Amino acid sequence: MSTPAISVSSIRYSYGKQLAVDGISFDVSPGEIFGFLGPNGAGKSTTIKMLTGQLIPQDGSITILGMPVLGHNRDVHKRMGVCFEEKNLYLQMSAVENLKFFAGLHGIKDPDIKGLLQQVDLWNRAKDRVSSYSKGMRQRLMMARALINDPEVLFLDEPTDGLDPVSAKAIRDIIQKRASQGAAVLLTTHDMNEADKLSDRVAFINEGKFYAIDTPEHLKLLHGKRSATVRVKQGDEITELRIPLDEDVSGEGLKQAVGSGEVLTIHTEEATLEDIFIAMTGRGLQ
Repeated sequence: MSTPAISVSSIRYSYGKQLAVDGISFDVSPGEIFGFLGPNGAGKSTTIKMLTGQLIPQDGSITILGMPVLGHNRDVHKRMGVCFEEKNLYLQMSAVENLKFFAGLHGIKDPDIKGLLQQVDLWNRAKDRVSSYSKGMRQRLMMARALINDPEVLFLDEPTDGLDPVSAKAIRDIIQKRASQGAAVLLTTHDMNEADKLSDRVAFINEGKFYAIDTPEHLKLLHGKRSATVRVKQGDEITELRIPLDEDVSGEGLKQAVGSGEVLTIHTEEATLEDIFIAMTGRGLQ
């Protein structure tokens, strides 16, 4: 088993009397996409801030790429990429100028600006001021900026929140490509579909605590309940019957439903990550 790229042990952080992160622990391996799934205010962003050195844990420890993180650490920062929901770009500069500026902060003398902008489909607008960009274009430029130093660890805070489907897919494709090249990716989201599509493992976080860490598939298998919905026509009436599939009598129930009239449609459903999150925490993701 490979050495974790990110290792977190029992970290805590409070804002005054408000406990935001309560003793959570986890590891992220190279090439893994690890999703923090939880509603706004659950502790996701505070955790990211501790991992990236913006906040210092009040208890516990963080190691990234074998190096301890306790606030700013230049050796760690030059090997990580960060893309936050808040877009802190220089709006009066072009995309090229933004990327060159941030490359300079990393001490990169010859960055592959064209390659990065092509990767996020912005090369045709490379010299336009960022103030003229849409929300989706600015988010794609933020992603390019996060990749300027070819990071081994990537932190993404709500990377596709509020984006149109085309921009969201472009961001997802980039994330998956970087993970396939060996980068460890930690992303926070309150979008259960996003977590399900992207993550190798997810952590359910609420009120600063973890409720589960597992693959989306295993969580749905262990905690979800499958069902089949059968629509049948009985005379002039159409009836919809819902049959649980995880019970001993499921087969007999499905047989009776199918035999009760003319079958119009049958489709199966499985529990979503949001269903399971609500069952565990009593709280929705939005």
